[in-house]
Amino acid sequence: ICTCKQLIGNEVYLDYPSVGATENIMMAASLAEGTTIISNAAKEPEIIDLQNFINAMGGRITGAGTSQIVINGVKELHGTKYTPMSDRIVAGTFMIAAAATKGDIFIKNASVDYISCLAGKLRESGCQVFQENNGVRVISKNRLSSSHVIETMPYPGFPTDLQSPMMSLQAISKGTCVIVENVFENRFRLVGELKKMGADITVKDRMAIIRGVNKLHGA
Repeated sequence: ICTCKQLIGNEVYLDYPSVGATENIMMAASLAEGTTIISNAAKEPEIIDLQNFINAMGGRITGAGTSQIVINGVKELHGTKYTPMSDRIVAGTFMIAAAATKGDIFIKNASVDYISCLAGKLRESGCQVFQENNGVRVISKNRLSSSHVIETMPYPGFPTDLQSPMMSLQAISKGTCVIVENVFENRFRLVGELKKMGADITVKDRMAIIRGVNKLHGA
């Protein structure tokens, strides 16, 4: 429980560019007295979206999408109408699902720009991924080749939230893939369950080695 009479703007340096930390500081600082500067801020598209939303309510924030965000506190915010950006993790999950099932899908309102690292990995493996006017098309006709090396990183690197579905895809792809998890320490919890289904995966510390099998079975 945290209470105070008035939040005061200050300089904040993040040891790690955490999305949640950046967003919470932006929201708190938007009504704080004075100016707050966040250094080593997260750069995810959602940070830009939050800045646009707060500014639409009368906030004064600049710099979202860069490593330094400046928030000039205002006395109050007002209501507004705002449409958030489409969820790039949901879009990425559908893209991986299409790749795994030899599918052909169109994801409305998605943008390859926000998940270019995933699109690149899928293209390298044999998928067709391209941007259309109002969405993303993914076509997968054959069993894919492994992605060789995937390393999760803060944006614009490969997102940790897409690492689990990507591991499932690698489990049935041709060849061997090494996944290095740098962001979320418990992201390999699915390995034991995939192995029950016939996956060939070895985990050591933050690294998983996935040797693709022809298909998985129910468990």
